[in-house]
Amino acid sequence: MKHIIALLIENEPGALSRVVALFSARGYNIESLTVAPTEDASLSRMTIVTTGSDEVIEQITKHLNRLIEVVKVVDLTEGNYTERELMLIKVRAVGKEREEIKRTADIFRGRVIDVTEKTYTIELTGDAGKLDAFIDAIDRASILETVRTGASGIGRGERILRV
Repeated sequence: MKHIIALLIENEPGALSRVVALFSARGYNIESLTVAPTEDASLSRMTIVTTGSDEVIEQITKHLNRLIEVVKVVDLTEGNYTERELMLIKVRAVGKEREEIKRTADIFRGRVIDVTEKTYTIELTGDAGKLDAFIDAIDRASILETVRTGASGIGRGERILRV
């Protein structure tokens, strides 16, 4: 089962590598990882997407809590949360394909952010399912390049990750 783990970590050199080393040493896979400073410059927020049983996720959470640099850990999938991912996708767009690709991007609420005579670069945000559906909706042969950020998540309502 997919889990989204959010953590606050001290914003210092080597902290990220220690978290990644924890996963690799125990044979856990990281599907996506996003990290950025928070409103407090001394802390970064890390969002890790991984898969595993509830027992495996519990072990991961316990190991993360033991790391000195980790301030707080939350499994967002234990409650209500909102998840978003950003995708930039460059597609071949020539002739009659141009209008069809533009129409498909509009349906998925994407924005064309770069246009050349032969290509469109489209920006899409949403959960992983929406981005995968967009890729499935266009001709895969027209895809030239795809860049995805991985998931970022936040608890809904009063649920917050804070020190």
